[in-house]
Amino acid sequence: QVQLVESGGGLVQPGGSLRLSCAASRSGFILSINVMGWYRQAPGKQRELVARTSRGGGANYADSVKGRFTISRDNAKNTVYLQMNSLKPEDTAVYYCNVELLDGLSHWGQGTQVTVSS
Repeated sequence: QVQLVESGGGLVQPGGSLRLSCAASRSGFILSINVMGWYRQAPGKQRELVARTSRGGGANYADSVKGRFTISRDNAKNTVYLQMNSLKPEDTAVYYCNVELLDGLSHWGQGTQVTVSS
């Protein structure tokens, strides 16, 4: 069973910053991770891709976050980060970590709430 532990969500004012972290592990096994990413789901809306990064380091971003969010990963720690700057109220959502292993299986974190409000 792959475990994803997310942290870093919270309440922030518009224009502020937050950094999300997601650490992946599986007891007794070495993880072979391909893609790591972040998705979000706002109330009444479908879950959408925020950013994802491949094992080789390439990254993709949703147009709505380009220039404000930066995804990075530490392969040695099986951890992915999402630095979120210039946050807007429309960024308010539950943010989910997603990990795709080399075997093709995808795993989700439990989600962390990000609220942008004054």
